[in-house]
Amino acid sequence: MPHRTHNFSAGPAALPLPVLESAQANLVNFAGSGMSLMEMSHRGPIYDEVHNQCIADLRTLLGISEDYDVLFMGGGARTQFALIPMNLLPAEQRAAYIDTGTWASGALREAGKVGHGELLWSSKESTYDHVPADTDWNLQGDECYLHYTSNNTIYGTQFNHVPETDGVDLICDMSSDILSRPVDVNRFALIYAGAQKNMGPAGVTLVIVRKDLLQRCSDTLPEVMNYRLVAAKNSMLNTPPVFPIYMVGLVARHLIELGGLEAVAANNRSKAGALYSAIDDSEGFYRGHSRENSRSEMNVTFRTQSAELDKLFVEEAAAAGLSGLKGHRSVGGLRASIYNAVPLDSVHTLVEFMGEFQRRHSEK
Repeated sequence: MPHRTHNFSAGPAALPLPVLESAQANLVNFAGSGMSLMEMSHRGPIYDEVHNQCIADLRTLLGISEDYDVLFMGGGARTQFALIPMNLLPAEQRAAYIDTGTWASGALREAGKVGHGELLWSSKESTYDHVPADTDWNLQGDECYLHYTSNNTIYGTQFNHVPETDGVDLICDMSSDILSRPVDVNRFALIYAGAQKNMGPAGVTLVIVRKDLLQRCSDTLPEVMNYRLVAAKNSMLNTPPVFPIYMVGLVARHLIELGGLEAVAANNRSKAGALYSAIDDSEGFYRGHSRENSRSEMNVTFRTQSAELDKLFVEEAAAAGLSGLKGHRSVGGLRASIYNAVPLDSVHTLVEFMGEFQRRHSEK
């Protein structure tokens, strides 16, 4: 195989090489069936085993108890922005939202179309450069739920704690940091995540929902949008995205074999530490966007001395086999997404490139 590109894309993102190789080896003739998994019935025993093993491995990795249902849905996290209030926000109640960036504000915007979604706190005025401490906001106590986004891919911020809600149900969009570190699922009413950052390819969204919440889901909702009905059919109310679910299962099994989420988190801390050290030790040549206490271990956002130099950095990095380092179009700058599947060697290669780029382009 030719040398693989060092992939720092924000999503769809890098996948573990052993997972890709396993999928490749079984693509045409799955489990000796003479068919690809993508060709066979999702009602048959072969896919049934794939589906349920994926759920079992996710339960093992995240410690998901039987008090929760594990759902696979389509439409990405954006669809969940609307489905959460549609299912869980009665007309007479309010929901609180913490705004730490584009995706968090998008979730609030969709909630406002459905019911009473209210802004609790925002870092918009400081260009979304930090996340709040629990002392920065106050719940009234009668909110239906509190929604937050654990990691912001665009601005490079991340919660390093789970917010305290004093009994208010907590909902989290973990699209860009799920499976990157241990999490106490029991702290949450609902967790959702698009697969294409840390779990698998685009095309499936994971929803972990506490079972008692399903009683809120109205029968007036379309069936495929109703969490209770999707859960009752084990996510096979309609044909599920079978191949993305299969890939999520391979990733989950791979992470278990690596030692679980504690081991994964230690590796992610090493990668982030190396990259932030390169920024901090650059004597101002590189400048990070996020405040130090809010830095993301998944998306490292930074700039050089000018937009022109940022552009040159991206071009020269690409020529050196370092892909996906251009910042999001809404903010510019640079961004290195270092999800689970990005090897530590790739981060070291990037750090070496950053040092060499600085030496060549520093002002004399």
